[in-house]
Amino acid sequence: MKKIAVLTSGGDAPGMNAAIRAVVRKGIFEGLEVCGIFNGYQGLIDGKIEPLSAGSVGDIIQRGGTMLRSSRCPEFKTERGRERALDQLRERGIEGLVVIGGDGSFRGALELSKAGFPCVGVPATIDNDINGTDYTLGFDTALNTVIDAIDKIRDTATSHERTFIVEVMGRDAGDLALWAGVAGGAETILIPERPYDLGEIVSRLQQGKDRGKKHSILIVAEGVMGGQELAAGLMDDAGIETRVSVLGHIQRGGTPSGRDRVLASRFGARAVEALLAGRAGVAVGMREHAVIDYPLAEVFDGGDAKDLGLYDLSKELSI
Repeated sequence: MKKIAVLTSGGDAPGMNAAIRAVVRKGIFEGLEVCGIFNGYQGLIDGKIEPLSAGSVGDIIQRGGTMLRSSRCPEFKTERGRERALDQLRERGIEGLVVIGGDGSFRGALELSKAGFPCVGVPATIDNDINGTDYTLGFDTALNTVIDAIDKIRDTATSHERTFIVEVMGRDAGDLALWAGVAGGAETILIPERPYDLGEIVSRLQQGKDRGKKHSILIVAEGVMGGQELAAGLMDDAGIETRVSVLGHIQRGGTPSGRDRVLASRFGARAVEALLAGRAGVAVGMREHAVIDYPLAEVFDGGDAKDLGLYDLSKELSI
């Protein structure tokens, strides 16, 4: 293998730039030519491919977002779109591809692998929802962003003796809400993996009030419901007035944490090593603090049962 490429796809996550840097510099260290594909799979189809040097990825390890930019690409979901992408890779003599992204990005990498093109996936999503790895790039940074917001909101909640609802990202996965809720001392956490009972929420708020509690913080993952919807439910059901903060896309931006930078560096280097060793069609990940790679197909086999012990602990600690 002499020439590889790297792209970022789907939603951006802090640490993507650090992973790009690692792929490029590890590749060059191993004697490879490395190309960057701009604007994700759409850029691949359109041929937006440029060679990258060690210098071209300088001064990006500390930057959020992705220097290669990203986009959604419905065309890539079609066989014709993937054939156009493969043609672009073959015409340029590219022999391997590193895909940095989340679930949808990995599905694209798996399809290219099935077509016989060597691909390695690097998990980067703030939702931390890729099967087979304990952590994804961007999760730690987003978690700390949410915790910082909760701390600030609690100051206001305390001053005005109010109940606040904080809506965080997490369409199908509650890790961000759960971890932030525990770290931020939230009284109630709503995640997609567990059903909720509005009556129980009201009861917990009332119990806190009865023992003299002057304020409360509720964390809700967007995959459960919107913050305004929860606020309306509490008002209609029990006359409880709340204030809602929707954190939105600030969770996806910002300087990556030290943990995400190191993880990105290790993941990117491992991806290049996997390609050179002929381990195509794999995803890079971390299990029990060790960086590993495993078949991409395992990401979608539904085999990872989430440990919700932290959710149960949150209930015990928020009495």
